[in-house]
Amino acid sequence: MSDASIQYLDEVRRQFRGYKRLAEGAIAQLNDEELFVALDPEANSVAIIMKHMVGNMRSRFTDFLTTDGEKPDRHRDQEFEMDPATGRPDLMRRWEEGWNIVFAAMAALTPEDVTRTVTIRGEPHSVLQAINRQVAHYAYHVGQIVFLAKHFRSSQWKILSIPRGKSEEINRKAIAERIPGPSGPRAGSQ
Repeated sequence: MSDASIQYLDEVRRQFRGYKRLAEGAIAQLNDEELFVALDPEANSVAIIMKHMVGNMRSRFTDFLTTDGEKPDRHRDQEFEMDPATGRPDLMRRWEEGWNIVFAAMAALTPEDVTRTVTIRGEPHSVLQAINRQVAHYAYHVGQIVFLAKHFRSSQWKILSIPRGKSEEINRKAIAERIPGPSGPRAGSQ
């Protein structure tokens, strides 16, 4: 199989790890109560978003290549209901379990698998399409988690990316680190 398939699998694995890390950076800034707060009756809390993502991960990535991505025992609507007895430890345990299913399925894929066909709700997808669908889905929900956490933390928010007003400085540093010469690294130096 082509180097492109190897690079694709490496890249989506990197993206999944990055989205998990980004969400966890936001979640870690919330107190236990804030995890469960919804902004209005139609909104989802961070905990609900996490619960939904875990349900999706389990359904889509369990037996990824051999069974439909919408498992018959998934009850999606229940993912948007929270048991009042649920606390942070249980939520985080489930979160880890969900991501472990994703990472195990991704680790098992070979470059030859990228063009295989899987189904989601009976609809055929190439493995590439199915994975891209999940990358987009998780990115969407991680964005919601970050938005909510930033809203709740307000002025106490600890930035997870480039701080305001620092873009040009970061760009200059990145360029300087890549360009050999007086302002950047020289060949053979580290």
